[in-house]
Amino acid sequence: MIMHLLPLMMTAQTNEDLIFENVMLTVNPEKIVEFEAGIAAHNKKFHNNGPYGARVYSILNGPNAGKYMLNMGPFTWSAIDARPSGQDHTDDNNKNINKYLTPEVRVNYMKMHPELSNFSKDFEIKKLSVFMIDVKRFKEQDFIEKVLKKVVKVYKEKMPDQMYGIYSNELNNMDGLDFGWVDFFENSSWLAQEDKFVQNFEEVHGAGSFPSFLADVEATTNGDQVEIWEVRNDLSG
Repeated sequence: MIMHLLPLMMTAQTNEDLIFENVMLTVNPEKIVEFEAGIAAHNKKFHNNGPYGARVYSILNGPNAGKYMLNMGPFTWSAIDARPSGQDHTDDNNKNINKYLTPEVRVNYMKMHPELSNFSKDFEIKKLSVFMIDVKRFKEQDFIEKVLKKVVKVYKEKMPDQMYGIYSNELNNMDGLDFGWVDFFENSSWLAQEDKFVQNFEEVHGAGSFPSFLADVEATTNGDQVEIWEVRNDLSG
């Protein structure tokens, strides 16, 4: 229980936002077996629980299909330097993980927005639909007010049981990864559900409101992308 509460305790003490560290790893395709054995052992030894516990996901679609996402957090910027970093950690990382990777590595720090998200206390992470949005320069606040909060209202009123998290990139980037909306689901059949978003949106915000919403989306964003991730508990801490 203490380990689950630790991130919230740190936030209360420092009044800092919670962030997640996302590290995308590209593995030499001839060394996948060795890499998976190495990262599993490393995470069990050094990143087994608490805010520095590591979760590993397989990316299933898009240009990053076949790559791995390693996620740690939530923690604060003040706490990030306390993560495992001793010589034994470095040596194990170099011996069992890094030597199987290609030079292509991408790291992002995503701030969690619990006031906009919806989590239950006991849901289990299995599969994720990661919807990343490229926000136009200087349009972040307009995007939040005119787009994001309207979608949140639809979810809260029409899909109150759906688990989702909202995150924003802490650092400027040119990769189109400014905001993330992550839906958590159990089975792939979730992806086959009938899309009633337009109907739900107009029931919540009024008849004829959707075209105006699309105009706001066009005015505040450059585009978006969706990836499906699957948690790899066998590789995680």
